This record gives sequence, C-alpha cells and structure tokens, in this order.
Amino acid sequence: MAKSSTAHQERIQRTRERDASLPAAHGSVREAVSPDLDRLIHERIRLGIVSALAVNRSLTFNELKALLKTTDGNLSVHARKLEEADYIVCTKSFDGRLPKTEYRLTPLGRRTLERYLNHMEALIRATREG
Repeated sequence: MAKSSTAHQERIQRTRERDASLPAAHGSVREAVSPDLDRLIHERIRLGIVSALAVNRSLTFNELKALLKTTDGNLSVHARKLEEADYIVCTKSFDGRLPKTEYRLTPLGRRTLERYLNHMEALIRATREG
C-alpha cells in the first residue's frame, strides 16, 4: 500500500511539474489546466443551458427542456443554480392565459462560458501535446 501511495504522489508531482512548464497561449495554459475548472457550469445540463443561451437571444423553459431532453424538475433545479450565480436571468410572463418562462444569458454568464471554453481548449492542447 505504501508503494502504491508513493507512486501516486510521484505521478501527481510529475503532472504538476509538466503543467508548470507548459507554454503560455491565450493567457496561461498552466492556469487553464489547473484545477480551477468552473464546476458550476461543468455539469452536463448546466453547460447545455449556458451553451444554448450563448447562441440564442433567449429560450423558453419548454424549448430548453426539449433541446436538452430532460425533465421539468431537472431543468428547474439546474436553471435555479445558474440564476443564483447570476449566469442566467429568468423572466416569467403570460402568453395569453399560459405561463411563459424565458431564460437569457447574462454578461457574467457569457464571460464564464468563454473562460470555461478557453480552459477546455487549453486542456485539450496540453493533452495532445503531452
């Protein structure tokens, strides 16, 4: 067990040294490969919501639900977490007598998605070059 633990610690140290030696591109690649990944939007449904809103001015609850192939409850929970972080805004209104819930990406949400995508691109580059 001690051998396995020592080997694991050595692998971690080598990974840290390799990451520290990566060249800078689009900011710091080392920074992009760090464990600073935004876990809030990394989750599949939340990333789907933010990504869909990045390419659409706004989407309704039902449009997002169909696009992401998820349930009402699942979408509600994930959308609320993004709202609490100010990544998206939710507007509730009525279309005739029917309630309508619409979502839009905030400027903070757009910047966060851009940072996330830069992080993932740097990770992919580092993995392919490594």
